[in-house]
Amino acid sequence: MNFAEVEFVEDLAIILLIALGMALLFRWIRQPIMIGYIVAGMIIGPYTPPFSLIHYPQFLNALAEMGIVFLLFAVGLEYPIARLRAVGSKALVIALSESLATFTAGFLVGEAWGFPVWDALFIGLAISVTSTVIVSSVLQEIGLLRSPETTLVLGVTVIEDIVTVTLLGVLQSTAQSGHLSIVGIGIALGLVVLFIGAVLSLGPRTISPLIDRVNATRIREVFLLAILGIAFAFSLLSSLIGISVATGAFLAGVLVAESNSQAVAHEVMAPLKELFGAIFFVSMGALMNVALLPIYLLPILAFLATAVGVKVVATYVAARRERVAPAESRRTAITLSASGGELALVVAKGGADIGATNPFVLPFIGALTVVTTVIAPYLIRFAWKPVLSASPGSEPVRAA
Repeated sequence: MNFAEVEFVEDLAIILLIALGMALLFRWIRQPIMIGYIVAGMIIGPYTPPFSLIHYPQFLNALAEMGIVFLLFAVGLEYPIARLRAVGSKALVIALSESLATFTAGFLVGEAWGFPVWDALFIGLAISVTSTVIVSSVLQEIGLLRSPETTLVLGVTVIEDIVTVTLLGVLQSTAQSGHLSIVGIGIALGLVVLFIGAVLSLGPRTISPLIDRVNATRIREVFLLAILGIAFAFSLLSSLIGISVATGAFLAGVLVAESNSQAVAHEVMAPLKELFGAIFFVSMGALMNVALLPIYLLPILAFLATAVGVKVVATYVAARRERVAPAESRRTAITLSASGGELALVVAKGGADIGATNPFVLPFIGALTVVTTVIAPYLIRFAWKPVLSASPGSEPVRAA
């Protein structure tokens, strides 16, 4: 093994060991492990004085790209087409109203602070999404994940994920063309919708049966290679036509979910999802130049207040217009009020990858994500406290 290979192995060992240490620390202090991974990245990254702990910072970008593919593939794996159809019109209207209102408000706040147009657009999109992982995890912890009362909330998060992935593809495609116009946005949106429509119409008749045939061999290694090959192939395809790799990875997950092998795919993907999910957050933390954050403290607070306030109002108003009961409307609005999470960081990296955003945007969105990830569990528990109190024999809610 030559010297460069030793340094490469050393980098990987440092990444994994410091991520492990931060995960244990944040578990001990009862805070989301995702934040621990981001902090681990900040510790080892090239922007942390006095020097970087790793030899190849460019390696982090490659790891982050792989993490995006694994994360979005895992998200798509939760959404077979039948589940998407069953979401319901109420969840669709609420999700579109809330996402687009927050996106627009975020863009206007960015413009008011004098941010460049693309910075404001990508930050607006990042704050418009609510973390499905965090919402699901907290609801599972308090014993309400499978409850009928949470159907609307989870349905809205499904649509939010799809809207975010779609708009990210549109923003990247438009930014690469260099022209922000109604015609340019229309062409980019048409391209994304055409790609999604083609995949979802042809994929279930071709890719999904192929996956079942591979699974019929009962050879787990071959099956794993097949689904990963599909995930990266669709990511590459979407990238080649100017759409985010996240879109292709998500759609690949949907096609695997549409097969009869979804349960097996879940089982074989679980360790890889956890590993590359951790590596993604570590890589994102390492790529953040946190020295830029003090300059943007007030804008961060402004965007945070905008995200929470607009989400609460837009969700509640849309839910009431859809004749959702006041109590359920309030629960849904508060639950969805904390933006951020894994997709927010994917959006941040999407803007950085094509050079559409300035260097401060990634740590800016990272800081917003850290704050909202901390407060989200408390907001969700507060929203569902009346339901838990009314449930006989309900267990006390544990801290995160």
